[in-house]
Amino acid sequence: MGETKQTVAVIYGGRSGEHEVSLISAASVVRNLDTTKYKVLLIGIDKQGGWYLQKDDELERCLAGAAALEIHTDVQRRVSAVCGGETKETFSTPATGALSVDVVFPVLHGTFGEDGTIQGLLEMVNVPYVGAGVLGSAIGMDKEIAKILWIHAGLPVVPFISVRKLDWAVSERRKQIIERAERDFMYPLFVKPSCAGSSVGASKAQDRQSLEKAVAEALLWDDKVLIEPFIPAREVECSVTGNERPEAYTPGEIVPTHEFYDYEAKYIDPDGAALLIPADLSENEFKTIREIAVKAYRAAELSGLSRIDFFVRKDTREILLNEVNTMPGFTTISMFPKMCEASGLAYADLLDRLIKLAIERYDQKNSRSYSYKNGK
Repeated sequence: MGETKQTVAVIYGGRSGEHEVSLISAASVVRNLDTTKYKVLLIGIDKQGGWYLQKDDELERCLAGAAALEIHTDVQRRVSAVCGGETKETFSTPATGALSVDVVFPVLHGTFGEDGTIQGLLEMVNVPYVGAGVLGSAIGMDKEIAKILWIHAGLPVVPFISVRKLDWAVSERRKQIIERAERDFMYPLFVKPSCAGSSVGASKAQDRQSLEKAVAEALLWDDKVLIEPFIPAREVECSVTGNERPEAYTPGEIVPTHEFYDYEAKYIDPDGAALLIPADLSENEFKTIREIAVKAYRAAELSGLSRIDFFVRKDTREILLNEVNTMPGFTTISMFPKMCEASGLAYADLLDRLIKLAIERYDQKNSRSYSYKNGK
C-alpha cells in the first residue's frame, strides 16, 4: 500500500507586473513535481485579484507540455473563503466546498506575491507554504531595506540613493537629489523601483534629462525608487535554500545580449542572455560569493529559498551585493533551478526540498506558545 499523497496548492498569476512570468514559472513547477508524491491543486489569481480553482483539464494540459498555465474564471470555482483553524481545510469554492491542503506553493513574483502580503494571509490560515515568511518576504521585496540590513551586517553592497515620491514632487528637493546623484556617482546611472522585481520599471540614464524621465517612469511602479551608479561588472547569481541552516549552491553568471539584463532579456527573448554555470570565477571568488550569499540570506531573515544577485567588478574584481529575489523564476531558462542542478540537486528533488522546508518551518512555528493556558 503506497504512501498517501500530499496535496500541494500551486498558486500563480497575481496582480503584479510579473503576472505572465508567474504563468510560465508555475507550469514548470507543476511539470516537475513528483506525481507519485503529490496531488496538485491549481489556483490562479487573475489580474483583478480574483482567485479561481482550476479544473483538472488545466492540470492535464500543463502536464502534457503547455509552456504556460492559463486562468479560467468560472464563478462557481472562485475561491469564496479561506479557512483557518486546526483542520487542513484551507480554501473553499461554491463548486467544491472546503478543500484540504497540506502545503501551498505560491509561485507568485513581485507585488502581492513576494512582499509578505500573501504570506501573512497563509500564516493566518495556518497552512505551510513554500518560501520566505512575512518579514523575510517584505525585506527581500524592498531593495532599500535589504541593503540597509546588509550594510549593518558589514556586507558589501552597490551604493544607492533612495528617492521618495513626495520628495521628487517638490522641485527644490528634486534638484538636490539630482545634484547629489551627479556629484556622488556621475553618469550613466541606473534607476529602479525599490519594491518591484524582474527589472520592471528599471532603466538607464545617460544625462539629467533621461534621469528625470527614468525616475518618473520608476515612480509609476512604486512610491520609492533607487538611483545607483553604473558598475562595470559581471552579473553573478547564487541560489540559496534552507531555514536555520541555509546552503548556497554553485554560482552562475548572466551575460546579457541586451544593454542590461532587463525584463525582456529575462523572460521574453530566448537569446536575451547567455547563462554560464558555473560562473567563470576563481575558487576563492566562488567561496566568497557563497559565504556572502548565506550571510545576506540570514541578515534579511530569509527562509525556504532565494536567489542572491551580485556584481563582480571587471576592474578590481570587487564583489558587491546587488539584490535578492525570494521567489525567483522557475522557467526553463531561469537561473535558480539551473544553479541548484549544477550542484547536484535535480529540479524534482529541489521542489521536494522546498516543500519539506515549508513543513519544517510550519512545525517549528506551531511548536511555540501563542497564548496562555487555563486563563493565565
